[in-house]
Amino acid sequence: MTVTARAVKEIEGLTDKIQSLAKRRGFVFASSEIYGGAGSTWDFGPLGVELKNNIKRSWWRAMVQVRGDIVGLDGAILMHPKVWEASGHVENFVDPLVECRSCRHRFRIDDLPKGDALMEAWRANTLDVSGTACPNCGERKLADPRKFNLMFKTFVGPVEDTASVAWLRPETAQAVYVNFDNVQQAVRRRLPFGIAQIGKAFRNEITPGNFIFRSREFEQMEMQYFCRPNDAPRLFEEWKEERMRWHRSLGVPAERLRFREHAEDERAHYAARAVDIEFEFPFGWKELEGIHDRTDFDLRRHAEFSGKKLEYFDDLTQERFVPYIVETAVGADRTTYEVLCAAYDEEPDKDGIRTVLRLHPSLAPYKVAVLPLSKNERLSPLAREVHASLRAGFMTVYDETQAIGRRYRRQDEIGTPLCVTVDFDSLEDRAVTIRERDSMAQVRVPIAELVDRVQERLAEV
Repeated sequence: MTVTARAVKEIEGLTDKIQSLAKRRGFVFASSEIYGGAGSTWDFGPLGVELKNNIKRSWWRAMVQVRGDIVGLDGAILMHPKVWEASGHVENFVDPLVECRSCRHRFRIDDLPKGDALMEAWRANTLDVSGTACPNCGERKLADPRKFNLMFKTFVGPVEDTASVAWLRPETAQAVYVNFDNVQQAVRRRLPFGIAQIGKAFRNEITPGNFIFRSREFEQMEMQYFCRPNDAPRLFEEWKEERMRWHRSLGVPAERLRFREHAEDERAHYAARAVDIEFEFPFGWKELEGIHDRTDFDLRRHAEFSGKKLEYFDDLTQERFVPYIVETAVGADRTTYEVLCAAYDEEPDKDGIRTVLRLHPSLAPYKVAVLPLSKNERLSPLAREVHASLRAGFMTVYDETQAIGRRYRRQDEIGTPLCVTVDFDSLEDRAVTIRERDSMAQVRVPIAELVDRVQERLAEV
């Protein structure tokens, strides 16, 4: 086996391990699995929904709660079809698609061998795929590329005609732009200020894949920061660094994160500048978050198409102008995958290999597991009492099945930072043992002090 082949096998093995854990422990399930799946759509299970909700709460806290210059919005998924004409999505939200004339499989150009070079050639109008083999069947019978619009079309009302066409939104940002004047009038924020939103988006991807990295239905966490035109370059740089700090705050190692600037011919139609934050997934460096200088493109286009002025009036300087926008856009699903990949670890122990999700405590689905030493009728009442004292303040789980060692390993594998063990001595001394996930260190504490001690330990780890 060559080094390259060995590396590929290790990467595939790690990807398989993370996906297996995600399903086995209730993080992520294939949607409609009993019917064979629904094509790269995913359901987040009991632990997955907690993890993703914790990520969304962390984002909202960082973007809205601790700042005084950003407010929230929850826009509708269905919008007036003119919105997508004004935004440029009807015309420009496309991927290049190629189809094999032999096996009929379809691919995005960048999913073909040497895809980055092919994309550059496509943008330069010099692409020739006649010599490229189909990744599925190996035949060199790829048709010339064509543009494929990624938006899902639907219809509103009882009649399916051109007058009833609607689109499932491919991004959440447009709801912010069309509500700019409403929000400004309601909250009276001075520039610069932002509007943040978390919500579902839908893209009819040609070749979705890599688990929850690219799917057809996903959640976005986007913020549009409105500013004076001259301030946009400076704020762009500030938001780049701010967003990188947030990813690191989730416990993601700095060496697995990097910036990548978009080339001029690569940028979206609305962007004067674009930088991605990339993460080193098992399958390579891929986009995690985008920071964009959208200039005044969006507000000017919506003003043009709607006939409604979308301007900012500065009552101090008596100026009236269309603000520029610096956008930060990150996927909640991709960030969940990022966190799982960064946290996954294996280490040898006396029983073989210990699998640990070293999740930051703020993200862990369960903060504390309460484990009676055994399923004994004498221990259960006290263990239930301990569990009741903790669950009001922390997401907790109670587990009394199997040997205590296996239960510890189970909690390690789902990322629970602390386990509280109730043993037979607890019946006499009213004390329990706290076990820490990463170090496996244990400390004995009185039950009367348990809530405070757990709070302290979670703040430390």
